[in-house]
Amino acid sequence: MKKLFLLFLLLNTLLIVACSSVATNPDSLVEQTPKPDRRSHEAISIDKVIETEATAELNSDDEIASQSHVTINTYNGATLISGETANESLKNKIVSIVQVIPNITLIHDNLIIAPPSDANSRANDQLITDTIKTSLVQIKSLPDFDPAMIKVVTENGTVFLMGIVRRAEGAIVIKITRLQPGVKQIITLFEYAD
Repeated sequence: MKKLFLLFLLLNTLLIVACSSVATNPDSLVEQTPKPDRRSHEAISIDKVIETEATAELNSDDEIASQSHVTINTYNGATLISGETANESLKNKIVSIVQVIPNITLIHDNLIIAPPSDANSRANDQLITDTIKTSLVQIKSLPDFDPAMIKVVTENGTVFLMGIVRRAEGAIVIKITRLQPGVKQIITLFEYAD
């Protein structure tokens, strides 16, 4: 009986919490949610579609998939192609596939001619990215700055920084990134708001 009462109490509590967090007007939920970057909701959706479509196109090509490691990242229509591919011919093929994807405004071709990176290299790159993102959370001195505005991509120790930022924000982000272990090079692909 005691177990049944505790179960009932737990379920009741969960229902109360769930009901209190449901928005009565779905539009008000969007308005109240803090915007993590300076892109419109439409631009964020378009960027996701570009990344998904480009990745699917590249993965469907057996030659590219077997001889390359390609990463596609898009921010406000600017698309970064990074990674490794076996030769110049494949590199040109990858860029030509990506450049016909609708809504791309600019392509940053940072593919290198090299064997695809291994799992250890990719894990190290992810660690660098995570360390930078964690460090950006410490920025408290800039008004209206949210670290989620910065897209951080790392390939073979080269860090690419994307986002719509003010010049002062960009300078601090670059300085913080430079201080992180394992960073060999920083390439800024910022769109400046001022």
